[in-house]
Amino acid sequence: MTRQVRVAVFRPDDGRLSAAVELLESLGADAVPDAMLAVEPSDASPREDADYAVLTSETGAELAARAGWDPGEASVCAIGERTASALRDAGYAVDLVPAEFSSGGLVEALADAVDGARVEVARSDHGSAVLTDGLDDAGAYVHETVLYRLVRPPGAGDAAEAAARGDLEGACFTSSLTVEHFLEAAAERGVREAAVAGLDDAVVGCIGAPTAETAAANGVTVDVVPETASFEALATAVVERAAPSDHA
Repeated sequence: MTRQVRVAVFRPDDGRLSAAVELLESLGADAVPDAMLAVEPSDASPREDADYAVLTSETGAELAARAGWDPGEASVCAIGERTASALRDAGYAVDLVPAEFSSGGLVEALADAVDGARVEVARSDHGSAVLTDGLDDAGAYVHETVLYRLVRPPGAGDAAEAAARGDLEGACFTSSLTVEHFLEAAAERGVREAAVAGLDDAVVGCIGAPTAETAAANGVTVDVVPETASFEALATAVVERAAPSDHA
């Protein structure tokens, strides 16, 4: 494949963005990096008196470890293998990783065990209510600690202008917030309508149904939602679909 497929990627510029660019280039695409998320630690630490402690992301696991968190006698639960690996790398034992790497999957895994239990949920300020509401409905006493905030970096939006010009063949959205921040940046630059039209002419990929639903609710047509919720699967699917040779 010649390097003619331009694919926008919006991961945080904390190592994940450069890794995503490297992956896209290895697939033969020209990456258009435009970080739409930045992590602002809150300097909080998860509670240490819970029966169950839930970590939902690799970032949260790393911040909890940095804060010197001691889970005590809590059963430590992780959503996703990356979160579990980050916890293990920091020296924590992981007691539960749900088969479905989602808030709903964890609620399902714990529903019969948490009635009357204290459950600590440690995550970002944009965590889904599916997790806390589901645990509450199962009879748990739920406490949530915000470990970090997800904000839009100053200057984000170059990819929105590229989309508005028709200069993108693909876009990889990894969360609902990346979609929302992309559209906010486009609006601030006065190109929201044109950017959405540009995405309609590109291959738009989303990780997970919630991200795809957010995109669709905002008028963005989604072409790819990989079965595996990983950036590698997303990038591969988008590039393969966007490649000019596929349309010959």
